[in-house]
Amino acid sequence: MTAPRIAGNDPIVHTSFVVERDLAASPRHAFRFWSEADLKARWTSCHADWQVLEDGFDFRVGGLEVKRWRTPDGQELTFHAHYLDIVPGQRIIYAYEMSFGGTRLSASLVTITLTALAGGTRATFTEQVAILSGGEAAGRQRQTGTGEGLDRLVAVLDHGPLH
Repeated sequence: MTAPRIAGNDPIVHTSFVVERDLAASPRHAFRFWSEADLKARWTSCHADWQVLEDGFDFRVGGLEVKRWRTPDGQELTFHAHYLDIVPGQRIIYAYEMSFGGTRLSASLVTITLTALAGGTRATFTEQVAILSGGEAAGRQRQTGTGEGLDRLVAVLDHGPLH
């Protein structure tokens, strides 16, 4: 894989955000929706019209997750993550970068914590991001997209136990 170009014309925007959702599952069960590829795909696959070109998932400390898509207009989007810390049922920390059309858009550090609640789990997603292209609007878009993704996870878990 060729290293992406780094966007150079935009000023770097550093931002952080936190998104919380209450999940209808125990922390151990909710953790599976980050740690098992088929379960993760149930809530993270959101662009049915994008062609998947590469899909690698090695969920372990030191492991990599790589997704590469082609959009309907022929552009490529990549997600490349490196897992730094994993405590099953409690915490996941990973660093990732996103690129579009061969240009790196951002680099992030994410911490996910899963805290037991009566009847479920509070998932707290904290992202510290350096936006390399698109400025503050791209940061707001990232936060909105993350919230929408976690809303899909809530909906998946609300459908009850796995079959």
